[in-house]
Amino acid sequence: MQNFVFDKLNFLTAGMPLSTGKASYNRAFEILNELNLDGMELEFVHGVRMSEETRRLVKQERENKNLILTAHAPFYVNLNSKEEDKVEASVQRIIETGLAANDTGAFSITFHAAFYMQQDKEEVFNKVKTRVSEISEYFHKNNINVWIRPETTGKGTQWGDLEEIVRLSKEFDNVLPCIDFSHLHARSAGAYNTYDEFAQILETVGKELGQKALENFHAHLAGIDYGAKGEKKHLILEESDMNYKDLLKAFKEFGVKGALVCESPNIEDDAVLLKEYYKSI
Repeated sequence: MQNFVFDKLNFLTAGMPLSTGKASYNRAFEILNELNLDGMELEFVHGVRMSEETRRLVKQERENKNLILTAHAPFYVNLNSKEEDKVEASVQRIIETGLAANDTGAFSITFHAAFYMQQDKEEVFNKVKTRVSEISEYFHKNNINVWIRPETTGKGTQWGDLEEIVRLSKEFDNVLPCIDFSHLHARSAGAYNTYDEFAQILETVGKELGQKALENFHAHLAGIDYGAKGEKKHLILEESDMNYKDLLKAFKEFGVKGALVCESPNIEDDAVLLKEYYKSI
């Protein structure tokens, strides 16, 4: 796996900036430049629908404007579905996301891997591992030079706590975590929200997966509403209890580099807020 080398932490929007309106990627990339943001996560919500022509355009614009791209696989993925055809379709969606990412020059893809479906955690881990092994092998065979990143999830019914994601990442040379700090906060019904807890997460990643995992980071952040069962919905940062300031201080302290994707409902405003605060530390 070729290492992507980053010299800093980059701030991305989850999808095109809202002010893009109905315009295309060209305008979206112009807005990112105007706001002094560093790139975006391509959001394949309902399926990977991107023509060859659009892929070429996105790649060219990314290079011309010196932007960073990541990609999010469609939301309907469950590598632990009881129906085999749904598992196969999930694998296919992740592979298609990888192909689109590779074509556009994105360095990393992420996805919500599975639901427990009331099954034993270890059993589900092994099922996810088997399917991720297929995806990893496909990427190697087809020269898809993109990181595969299962994301930490926001509800206790979803596979993907920090320990599971880190453990899976140790099994493959092209798999690393996508750490959604808002999800960890919501999943635990309010924990993972102090400097020490953020530092503990980063320490775990660095210790278990090596410094490369901190210097080639892919993370999500937003304000978040949650209850006893975890995540309810994303919120604007300042309208939530998400302690983003201490998180950014921990990023700086640990020398985290790579991509921080803002998923707040006002994506570009909060992405700018995050970048400005980070620069001020």
